Amino acid sequence: MDVRPSGIHHVTAIASDPQANADFYLNALGMRMVKRTVNFDAPETYHFYYGDRAGNPGTIMTFFPWPDAPRGKIGAGQATTTTFSVPEGSLGWWAEHLAGLNVETTRPSERGEEDVLSLRDPDGLIIELAASADHHDTDPWDGGVVPTDHAIRGIRAVTLTEQDAEGTAQMLGGQLGFHLHSEDGDRMRFRTNDTGDGVGTIVDVLADPKAERGVVAAGTVHHVAYRAPDTPVQDAWRQRLERDGVGVTEIRDRTYFTSIYFREPGGVLLEIATDGPGFDYDEPLLELGRSLKLPPWLEPNHQQIAASLPRVEVNQ
Repeated sequence: MDVRPSGIHHVTAIASDPQANADFYLNALGMRMVKRTVNFDAPETYHFYYGDRAGNPGTIMTFFPWPDAPRGKIGAGQATTTTFSVPEGSLGWWAEHLAGLNVETTRPSERGEEDVLSLRDPDGLIIELAASADHHDTDPWDGGVVPTDHAIRGIRAVTLTEQDAEGTAQMLGGQLGFHLHSEDGDRMRFRTNDTGDGVGTIVDVLADPKAERGVVAAGTVHHVAYRAPDTPVQDAWRQRLERDGVGVTEIRDRTYFTSIYFREPGGVLLEIATDGPGFDYDEPLLELGRSLKLPPWLEPNHQQIAASLPRVEVNQ
């Protein structure tokens, strides 16, 4: 069975103020909130999912917003940058749009094949917008503030910063089936396929032996999830990782997908998530994200859980 990854499924990060988080990803980046639920392992905390119109795998950025959470430290052993794809020629529009919202942006002077715009979200998380002519089989959200011609297409890449990149490179190229696409100084670029098309097909490994270890809290990435088309392939992944001596969890039910978790040698928490059943599992496509949805085992306590969460206004 082919267990090579088919791209990024989602990236999950930590935030502090839930309202500030929602305002930024809806009104600054123009994404759709496709699910408003709770952290299944800590239901006193929200879990927000943002993505394209349907929340297709590869477009999803998720957050655990803990009010008053301390600021984390971005560093080694983390996914330090999340890069979104926007249409070719869109960066000028984005720079003007973000400047109008007082969001500071920079354009790295050298970045190989890419033209990117770098910014930070309200908690300091590093975000990039990369102009790309790649084909993306996603459905950009047209109900927000960003015109469809400029809208985010999905997650293009993540960057892993490592003190010792050798073990990470070996896992990506060996057990996880990525292709080493290019090397540019201290940056190795891996792809999940030969063509580079599609969302979430890139992972950059940045070797920085002097980098201090990161601290996971507000403004840092918690984990990166890659896609498995279905549960049999996910189970094959799990068996292979276990056979190779990688500590991997049992398959966990996340309602909208199932997941397994493990760490790569540098310390980044990785997940393999199934494509289905998807975010319209428990509410119609047109209603995604408008109300709090809970998994069946928490639903009996819906009223109590909802009352314990901060009030958040979502206009979309």
